[in-house]
Amino acid sequence: MAGSKEIRTKIKSVENTRKITKAMEMVAASKMRKAQDRMRASRPYAEKIRNVAAHLSFANSEYKHPFLIKRDVVKNVGLIVLSSDKGLCGGLNTNVLRMSINQMKTWETEGKKIAVTAIGNKGFSFMNRMSADVKSHVIGLGDVPHMETLIGAIKVMLDAYTSGEIDQVYICYTKFINTMKQEPTMEMLLPLSGEKLGSPNGSWDYIYEPDAVLVIDQLMTRYTESLVYNAVAENMASEQSSRMVAMKSASDNAKEVIADLKLVYNKARQAAITKEISEIVGGAAAVS
Repeated sequence: MAGSKEIRTKIKSVENTRKITKAMEMVAASKMRKAQDRMRASRPYAEKIRNVAAHLSFANSEYKHPFLIKRDVVKNVGLIVLSSDKGLCGGLNTNVLRMSINQMKTWETEGKKIAVTAIGNKGFSFMNRMSADVKSHVIGLGDVPHMETLIGAIKVMLDAYTSGEIDQVYICYTKFINTMKQEPTMEMLLPLSGEKLGSPNGSWDYIYEPDAVLVIDQLMTRYTESLVYNAVAENMASEQSSRMVAMKSASDNAKEVIADLKLVYNKARQAAITKEISEIVGGAAAVS
């Protein structure tokens, strides 16, 4: 059995660790509420512009935006992977990266080439270790996402799709369900499919002012920006929720470890006292 001094040192170490995890839990809870507010604020706009763009895919316009045109043969796929910049957030990054790599293996067996855009330091490091073809990346997003920070890396993928280098673009991120549940999700960003979004059958035309090219180009740009921003907001809310739960679990486990160590310490101390008493009694008996 370890000595009393060694056990006391271990108890002190675990108590210090618990203070850190408890503080991180409180910080994550505060950031989580703000991240959830940003996420909920972005959802209505993203959903509305998604529906407008989907209806536009049915319109009989003389100008058809490249984002609305399906490719007959898909040989190259673009994948935008969202992860966190920091760790200590449970299985959040592990789950989304596992989904990404499994899908990439499936595409490779089908003979498709994959280009990757990584948003977040964890995903960028992982894709480099896997020797993926990383076309662009963004790291150091902080606690608040900014579109001007994201759009540079995303534009690389969109330009590749427009030029025909990529035939489909997918986005993989963690969708926020509630504080205790976050699900890794993969969605096709381009091309936009009206049928997938439940738009009615049939077609109609719109009146564009000043002209169709300008309006549709602006709408498609806003569409992609809003979906990527919404995915980043969802991922950040999931990150803070997952980190809060992970730190709470660590704090609870540390409390249990401290209780067990104190029990071991008390047993060791009691054994030492019993031994001393026995030695005193034995010595006294020998003298008498």
